[in-house]
Amino acid sequence: MTEEDGQFVTLDGFGRLTGRLSRFLAMGMVALALAGCSGFNLFGPPKVKDEVIIPAEALYQQALNDMDSQRYLTAIKLLEKLDRQHPRSPTTEKSKLMQVYANYRIGKFDDAILAADRYLAIYPSGKDVPYVLYLKGTSYFGQIKDITRDQQLSRDSIDTYNLLISNYPKSDYAKDAKEKLVIAYDQLAGKEMSVGRYYLGQGQYAAAINRFRTVVENYQTSTHIEEALFRLTEANLSLGLVNEARSAAAVLGHNYPSSNWYKESFDLLAKQGLTPQVAEGSWLAAQRN
Repeated sequence: MTEEDGQFVTLDGFGRLTGRLSRFLAMGMVALALAGCSGFNLFGPPKVKDEVIIPAEALYQQALNDMDSQRYLTAIKLLEKLDRQHPRSPTTEKSKLMQVYANYRIGKFDDAILAADRYLAIYPSGKDVPYVLYLKGTSYFGQIKDITRDQQLSRDSIDTYNLLISNYPKSDYAKDAKEKLVIAYDQLAGKEMSVGRYYLGQGQYAAAINRFRTVVENYQTSTHIEEALFRLTEANLSLGLVNEARSAAAVLGHNYPSSNWYKESFDLLAKQGLTPQVAEGSWLAAQRN
């Protein structure tokens, strides 16, 4: 037995204590040895291996080659490396343009939109701005959902196409943008019609009329305009608004005399002994072509 600070410790206990100290020291030696090994850092993350700097033109040309071979993901990584390694190179503008294009080609529309925004922020007067706006608008357009879903993507595509058309009306992309605008507007009209029909079916005629009126006033080139005028006839009759019902039918007959929707409107009025006639002062009078 030994005495330490007035207490007795057995030799067995002392042996266990020294054994623990020995193991602790051994672990420390192993840790120090590992710390000296290549790639292991005990006191922080491992060092990142320095990236080999490749000339900007070489990176850009390789990216183009990859796109020619349909290897768009690889091309995007090369273009991102070009931006990272050569942020002030003249080639960077072309790189950012091609990132928009490459992401668009493989259907990564959200990434294409972000890439377009980066390009437009850095090069607002760049010669390729019309093309970037077109790709951005078409990336929104490519994601448009059916008319039962939220139509924010339709509105975003419309805003982008209108920006392109108003600022670059003679560009090569304005004509196609105008054609896609017709479809995007039709989506918005379709959404209004879907909601309006729901309200009509629920007997909420005033709410339904507001939706159909929006279509007639704002989406006159849509494919839904004829039905919207018929639904206005139907909903106004249900509320007893005879003059508005007759006016809607008259405008429908004036603009689309061969329409089946006009025939239905005419028959609906006839059942109540009425005929189509635009009432003086009706907002519908302004809708006659």
